[in-house]
Amino acid sequence: MKIGFGCDHAGVELKLALMEFLKEMGHECVDYGNYDPNDRADDYPEFGRKVGEAIMRGEVEKGVLICGTGVGISLAANKIPGIRACVCSEPYSARLSVQHNNANIISLGARVVGRELAKDIVAAFFNAEFEGERHARRVQMITDIEETYSIHPKD
Repeated sequence: MKIGFGCDHAGVELKLALMEFLKEMGHECVDYGNYDPNDRADDYPEFGRKVGEAIMRGEVEKGVLICGTGVGISLAANKIPGIRACVCSEPYSARLSVQHNNANIISLGARVVGRELAKDIVAAFFNAEFEGERHARRVQMITDIEETYSIHPKD
């Protein structure tokens, strides 16, 4: 699977560790930045947007986002149509976010989870499969809400 990664300065070190971990699992990783842990002028919404847009364009299949808590960067990504980014701090929620919600981005807090727990979380996320059936109806309901409130530019 081809996976996009994005983070702000708080997540650079964890991002690099998780990219290596997922490469060892056989995945291809694409880094959308930030690249410098000392660049405190960066803004997490930019990186959430980059990864979300990459998924929307089909450049990558899923994504991993990291900021201090994982919350802000996931909120930015979730503004992009078709993105379902979930903040997870343990493996159970990561697995269920895929199985029940067909999440396509996992978001982590570099100041919340340690490196080994983060590996367990992303492993649970990327080893899970969407179960469909009753969950497909609910995911469609989420998509319907998104479409109802989307602002469509005029042609």
